[in-house]
Amino acid sequence: MIGPARLDRVLSPLRAVLPEKCSLNIQTNGMLISDTILDVCAKYDCSLSISIDGPAEIHDRWRLGHNGQPTHEKVVQGIEILRRHSNSASLFSGLLAVIDPASNPKSVYQYLKAFDAPTIDFLYRDGNHSKLPHGKQSQASTEYGTWMCQLFDIYISDPCPPKIRLLDDMGKLLLGGVSQKEGIGLTDFGILVIEADGTVSKNDTLKSSYDGADRFEKSWSVYHDRLSELTDSDEFAAFHALQKPSAKQCAACVELAVCGGGMPLHRWSDSMGYQNPSIYCSDQLLLIGHIRKRLREFGVLV
Repeated sequence: MIGPARLDRVLSPLRAVLPEKCSLNIQTNGMLISDTILDVCAKYDCSLSISIDGPAEIHDRWRLGHNGQPTHEKVVQGIEILRRHSNSASLFSGLLAVIDPASNPKSVYQYLKAFDAPTIDFLYRDGNHSKLPHGKQSQASTEYGTWMCQLFDIYISDPCPPKIRLLDDMGKLLLGGVSQKEGIGLTDFGILVIEADGTVSKNDTLKSSYDGADRFEKSWSVYHDRLSELTDSDEFAAFHALQKPSAKQCAACVELAVCGGGMPLHRWSDSMGYQNPSIYCSDQLLLIGHIRKRLREFGVLV
């Protein structure tokens, strides 16, 4: 939205000061991708991931423009511009799809795979105990877990699949490895968000819990504070500790090392705050059990 010239002015100083191992990535709906924008991204080795939930009938159910019009066609056009670019191999980092449990996992998987993206991230919808995610009937229901179990079977039967981080991380954790995705396993993440005005806030996914859940009490800003001061503060320590589940049910669960208690935003309730298991607890237990069973069938897990 800022255009190629301003994007260049943003990426240039970032690339100049960031360590070489630090990647630059833009998550975008893809509607405003152009060759000029991609040239700027290639100049500073900044990759792009595109948000698309599946075929038009699935994507356009939720992702509408400000005028209420469907966006799928424009997103696909953006993806195709990206795929045709001479630096597409380094620029195209993957796709992100939010799960619609009413959709067909096989149709969604095959559709997204056809874009030749190296990775596909599947995300659970925002929601919590006080506001159930769309398509989930109750805390005990398993609509999302059932969908993901079907996806896993499709995934492991594909001889040439893209990477699916959620499923890969769960498999690695069951085999004794570590995860790379927030909300899976017990790896700590120190996520901060720097807003356009310089304000520093918590992980913005917390916004769905309640108004202001993503804001610190102190008004931190990159214009007058050092990030090291923020990360040394009691406020940040409390926010960081929030990643670890505090519900007794989670502490006693045999799958905690794999599940990790889920994303903090999914634990919220108006009465108990974040001291709940994930609203996706039943879904996670179903999926973890299914992956463990299939790994045993393949003889890679005893």
